[in-house]
Amino acid sequence: MAESAPARVPPRRAVILAGGLGTRVQHLLPGTPKPMAPVAGRPFIDWVIRFLARQGVREIVISTGHLADVVSGYASRLRIPGVSISCAPETQLLGTAGGVLNAVASRPQGPDPWLVCNGDSLALTDLSRLYPWLQRPRVDAAMLGLRLDDASRYGSLQVGEDGLLRRFGEKQPGPGWINAGVYLFRADLLARFPPQRPLSLERDVFPGLLQQGIKIGADLAQCPFLDIGTEASLRQAASFIASHPDAFAAEKAHAS
Repeated sequence: MAESAPARVPPRRAVILAGGLGTRVQHLLPGTPKPMAPVAGRPFIDWVIRFLARQGVREIVISTGHLADVVSGYASRLRIPGVSISCAPETQLLGTAGGVLNAVASRPQGPDPWLVCNGDSLALTDLSRLYPWLQRPRVDAAMLGLRLDDASRYGSLQVGEDGLLRRFGEKQPGPGWINAGVYLFRADLLARFPPQRPLSLERDVFPGLLQQGIKIGADLAQCPFLDIGTEASLRQAASFIASHPDAFAAEKAHAS
């Protein structure tokens, strides 16, 4: 009998990283943090939340930093049936990994893995694809890799034939596989993150985990992707959302 494929399980809880300065588009968004940029009638982070809700996520913690009150004020008024939304503000500069740990610490502990994604980008794919990696022996985390025709803005991924991450490469022009900024971590792996702050996922945590021999699955996909970190991509955001209406939760989501 052929061995059945590992089950795909939708992530139930997620951290959205929304604490960055957004320096490249800050002049377009005075007094507004980048994830709150207005796109198609809603802040961009609203679309991120609605995408996660459509994926089955039921508990969302937003890690806030720059202009945290703007994000938390909106999130406190946002109502999506079946989804709990809270914020975990930084009281000091924590970095991306520090923000994850701060957000997770604000919620009751449990064995379910944590999905982590960015509040200023969207990779429209079935996120349950990450879960089978955690069913492999000694694989404690998984990340989404994307194929782009122009990968010059992003560091490249070097992945082995077994699908495991080997290392992060430098930025280079031309096509390549990039880090989409979407991760799934076993809950107990978070306790093994280094103690220093600020702490970066890309520069500190992943290289350190690889040096310790921890296996990280790299799930490579080709899917619609948007990062609103430049003027050009921010201008494209409304049409991107309009082109993929089925990617977002059908429930009415608004801040009253």
